[in-house]
This record gives sequence, C-alpha cells and structure tokens, in this order.
Amino acid sequence: MISVVGHTAVDHLFRVPKLPGRHNSTYITGHEVYFGGGAANIAAGIAMLGERCRLVSLVGGDFPGSDYDRWLHSLEIVQDFTQVKDARTATAYVFTDDDGDQETFFEWGASTAFSRAEAPALDFVHMATADPDFNVRVAQKSKFASFDPGQDLLRYTRDQLEIILANIDILFSNNHEMDRMCEMLGLERSALVASIPMTVTTRGAEGSILCVDGEEFHVPAVAVEAVDPTGAGDGYRAGFLTAFRKGHAPLDCCRVGAVVSSFVVERPGTQTNLPDWERMLARYRKVFDEPGEIIV
Repeated sequence: MISVVGHTAVDHLFRVPKLPGRHNSTYITGHEVYFGGGAANIAAGIAMLGERCRLVSLVGGDFPGSDYDRWLHSLEIVQDFTQVKDARTATAYVFTDDDGDQETFFEWGASTAFSRAEAPALDFVHMATADPDFNVRVAQKSKFASFDPGQDLLRYTRDQLEIILANIDILFSNNHEMDRMCEMLGLERSALVASIPMTVTTRGAEGSILCVDGEEFHVPAVAVEAVDPTGAGDGYRAGFLTAFRKGHAPLDCCRVGAVVSSFVVERPGTQTNLPDWERMLARYRKVFDEPGEIIV
C-alpha cells in the first residue's frame, strides 16, 4: 500500500484575463469548485490507477458525509483522517489567466492541526504539502519515503529541510522549488541532486528530469490540449509512484507520470479526469511507442 501524507482541500478555481499584479485588480471570468489538496489529489490518482492507497490527512467538521467524503470512499481510499470539528477543511483559491500563469492563496483551516498530530510510522510514504514539522517526523519514522515540498516550501526552515532530505529516497520538485531549496541550503543543484538517491524535477511543457545513480535522463511532456494546469504535478506523482510500487524502472515511472499528468490538464479540476491503468497504458503506448515493460 502507498501512504500519502498531507492536505485534503476544496479547490476554488478562478479564471481571469490577466493576473493583475500588485495594487491592481481584474475581473473573474469563471469560478468552479472542485475536490483538491495535493495529498488527496495524489491519493485519488493512485487509487484510480488501481493501487491500494492510504491518505493521512486532516479535515474539518464540514467534511464527514460531504460529496468529497463520498468520492474518496468510492475510490476505496483508506481515510486515515483526523477531524478538527471547529475548523473547516483546507481551501485553495487558484487564479489562472489566459496565458496559463497562476497565483494560489491557501487557507490551511483544519490542516493547522498537523503541527500537533502524531506522526505515523509507514512502510512506503509520499509526503506532499503539509506542516514541515509533521513531515520531518514522518520522514524520520518511515522505511521508504518520497517528498514534494510544493507551495509549502516557504514554511520550512533550513534545519527541517536538511532532516527531511537526509531521510528520503525520492525528491520531487519543479524547477522553481529546486532552485529555492538550493538557496536555502547553500548548495549547487548538482550537490543537492547527488545527496539524494533519486530526484525528479518537473519543468512544465519542457518535460521532466530524472537523476538516479549518477545519471540524468530527460522525459518529454505529453502534448495535449491543456485546459487547466492545476494538479498536473500531483498527477505526475501519482503515476510515478504507482508504477514504482509495481516494480517498474524509474525512467518508465517518469513516463507514466507524464502520461497521467496529461490527462489531468485536459479538464478543469485536479481529480476530474484521472485515468485508470488501462486508459493510461493506451496513451503511454501511443506516445512512447514502447509496449515494453508497462503491461501490468
């Protein structure tokens, strides 16, 4: 089973013509509400791909019995939830303009209780966006761990980041997050990459970079008509981790991640167009022209 630790949230996705910048305003052309939260997105992706998944998260008093609650149950995700009755479930407000640029405002809500929650000891865990101290404790207790700092990187101290990186097997990040971690740690990118068994750095339309065993591999993005980029990285992680848990080679896992990500961006909402394994496999073979090892 893959365990995923972090936020379960409600996503408010807004469309605007152009992000207004400081001291300016704009008008909203679209507003939709979807299921979200980095950890929950990844868990849902893993479950859709057919792998058993446990979601360790915090929710508010508004969550039990909600449509979101029922959706996660329908996916047969093991809900290892702590309910904070006097808080509401975390909420993300994501603004995307016509150029595809984004700004996100995140209300932690019930997730603030992560800081005082008991960290579980897990066999195979992915730490998504969550409280830094909680993720530190999870990393120290777990047998195999991957980590994705995401937008919560700004909340980490150098010491917290150093402890987590010393206790993980895979680091996921985008280019910006990788640069920021290097600044925080006073390291060149090559030194940071060399200190971790495996790193995966996503680069949007430029694909992703896998570094493992001293070698670097480029994995192209899967070209589709993208409607909304929100959740693309979460889809990538879900695909990668599912394939990895099945025993596939890291490079193939990155390709699976790229394929799952391509489904996510085709529709608004981070969990609205997640593929099952067969649907993913059909696109994988079409794009990479390799029936290869990704057959189960």
